[in-house]
Amino acid sequence: MSKHLLMALALLMSVTAFGAGVPGDPEEGQPDISIHHQDDTTYYEYRINGELREIKVVPLIGKPYYLVPSEGHGSMVRIEESTLLIPKWVIFRW
Repeated sequence: MSKHLLMALALLMSVTAFGAGVPGDPEEGQPDISIHHQDDTTYYEYRINGELREIKVVPLIGKPYYLVPSEGHGSMVRIEESTLLIPKWVIFRW
């Protein structure tokens, strides 16, 4: 009997441990990314909790750059590197 109880507890613990590793919703700090295409440029809008944090601009010719909201001015400032600390791995590039 105790052997079955131990097996059931081990199974229950493994299921709850697996559920703890599931990533959360975008509202928990993960960015919500919208992709827009216009002419020869692709725009990636990064929003966290509905707030626009940065826009990645990828022109057909030239290097990508980022637009971030300026503090208190309501305009965007161009920067060369992202300010968001999220994983951005390059899987394949040619």
